[in-house]
Amino acid sequence: MGMRKYWQYLRAKPLNFLLIAFPLAILAKTQGWNSIWVFALSAIGVIPFAGLIGESTESLASYTGPKLGGLLNATLGNAAELIITLTAIRAGLLELVKASITGSILGNLLLVMGFAMLLGGIKNGKQEFDRRQAGNHAILLTLSVLALVIPSLFSHSIGQEGDPDVEALSLGVAGVVIVLYLLGILYSFKSIQSPLTYPQEKDALKPHLSLGLSLLILALATAGVAWLSELLVGSVENVISNFGLSEFFLGIILIPIVGNVAEHLVAVQMAHRNQMDLSVEIALSSSLQIALFVAPLLVFVSLVMGHPLTLIFNQFELLALGAGVLIAALVSADGESNWLEGSALLAVYLILGLAFFFLPG
Repeated sequence: MGMRKYWQYLRAKPLNFLLIAFPLAILAKTQGWNSIWVFALSAIGVIPFAGLIGESTESLASYTGPKLGGLLNATLGNAAELIITLTAIRAGLLELVKASITGSILGNLLLVMGFAMLLGGIKNGKQEFDRRQAGNHAILLTLSVLALVIPSLFSHSIGQEGDPDVEALSLGVAGVVIVLYLLGILYSFKSIQSPLTYPQEKDALKPHLSLGLSLLILALATAGVAWLSELLVGSVENVISNFGLSEFFLGIILIPIVGNVAEHLVAVQMAHRNQMDLSVEIALSSSLQIALFVAPLLVFVSLVMGHPLTLIFNQFELLALGAGVLIAALVSADGESNWLEGSALLAVYLILGLAFFFLPG
């Protein structure tokens, strides 16, 4: 009966049909297919696994209560992308990792909020959300981006990347940001809502999977993402050299979309249902998670893996981050959204995407 319920669950989600890409990606690798097939099939296969991680996490959260559940959602919300970036660090692709950090923040602020406001505005007209909460997010986002910008600016006067002083600066900044993240967790347990966690719908609080089944799906999906990440990262260099795509474009555009597409779809669906508060919370909270948790965590983990990652970003990434945070803060400042504001966010994302596409690798 448990297995029957498992298959019913898989069939209920259209994205799960993309699971066919998992065996095809393995076949492409073992049979020596062109690297673009290995990359594309691995990327497609990550999408449903990321969705399953999100679904199982939400189900687990329904057993823990709203506060701990919100924390669980926030912590595991970027699990798929975290696995991909850890695999890239182990392969020594540090620039790809830093580009994916930038791309995840931009993707949530511009692509996800843009689509949410566009489709929500077309269906529901002007939509409103909590302006005060959005302001809190904007402040934390600004602080988190400053934490990424300051090491990059000061490193030029301290030494070259790889210099012990530059690495010490990155570790110090990462430590401060982790402390800020822990303070946010503490805040989440003392208040109903937190800048680091987003509320769930009432229906989402009702468990739709058993505890054991949720843990099983989480374990299998995590293993699937880990396996596909090996294939994905292993084919990156061949794709870059053979097809003229820059490492920046892969890291900033493709990998963040692949790792977060399931969560992106939820945010857009909430806006379409006129639940703009939840939609904005998902987009902004996910950006905060990347900046306050994933990025500093990768700095510390990379030391153990033998490929130290520093928070030194290039000028193009810094410009893109500044532009993304600025336009997102301006659009959300009044607590209202419409389809034109959504179009503006998407336009900025497309412009940045074109720029990174033509940027030499």
